Amino acid sequence: MSRLIGDDIRALRKTRGMTLKDLATAVGRSLGWLSQIERGQTTPSVRDLGLIADTLGINISFFFRSASRAEAEQGIVLRAADRVPIGSAESGLTEELLSPTLSGAFEMIKSVFAPRSDSGGMIRAQEREDGGVLISGRLSLTIGTLEVDLQPGDSFQFAASAYAWRNPHDEPAVVIWVVSPPVY
Repeated sequence: MSRLIGDDIRALRKTRGMTLKDLATAVGRSLGWLSQIERGQTTPSVRDLGLIADTLGINISFFFRSASRAEAEQGIVLRAADRVPIGSAESGLTEELLSPTLSGAFEMIKSVFAPRSDSGGMIRAQEREDGGVLISGRLSLTIGTLEVDLQPGDSFQFAASAYAWRNPHDEPAVVIWVVSPPVY
């Protein structure tokens, strides 16, 4: 389990543009200690893990999403019951990380867009590739200057482009989203 927590911390730290030193300083610990955590050589206390989670902008429960499962499954399979919600209904977007680990080349996310919600404008372009498939509902997606209305079964893919989303309908829209490299 230490290795998986360390892999997740490293992936989250990197996607947030933080160095080892940045994160270690933010949580009041040494660079060497954090390096050992990321390499799975030591396990942080619950208090330290809470500080790391706060600094990375996630809930501490994220790190324990598969802790009760067989060790052979950890990092390979993520059971539906172990998914950790990300986001809030107030924002119009709730997500669940579907990927068992963040140390791979991509991550999978289940995104649920609330009825009558939107992204609040364009989301700036990032150095990543996004793709997905609309499972249910309807969703308007703007990629650069292209606006498309997606129906169930429609898929999309774009790289390093600003985008926005809007669900002007009365039912939620559910998208399985794939992002490379991982952002959570």
